[in-house]
Amino acid sequence: MVEIGFYHLTRSRIEDALPRLLEKALSLGHRMVVRVADAERLESLNRHLWTYDPHGFLPHGVRADGFPERQPVFLSTEIENPNRADVLVLVGETGVPEIEGFARVVDLFDGDDREAVEAARARWRAWQRAGHALAYYQQEDSGAWRRAR
Repeated sequence: MVEIGFYHLTRSRIEDALPRLLEKALSLGHRMVVRVADAERLESLNRHLWTYDPHGFLPHGVRADGFPERQPVFLSTEIENPNRADVLVLVGETGVPEIEGFARVVDLFDGDDREAVEAARARWRAWQRAGHALAYYQQEDSGAWRRAR
């Protein structure tokens, strides 16, 4: 059974929320694979994670950087696990991907995008039928997360 947290973005963009979630997970000792939909989004997110905070550093990499096994955060367009991550982060997912091999999944979706919300609901139903442990988090006005169910 995999623990799956659905993070319904209503107050900030994925690009603003993701770095904070990754920082928190890293501080707790987790290793992550971040799955994005396509190469364009991968390149954009990779660039953003290097520049989002001029005073911070979020160690991460993509396959083209080499040494994927050494990356605490590995960005990919595939469901793979070269860095032995325990957490899979889904960004803009449209289907119901294979999640076995991860202890936890973080499913970030844009609450202003109707298609993204419908796709998240479909994943919820599929993973609920599969017997995974599900949690739903809503964003508060401050941008903080609150478990709603």
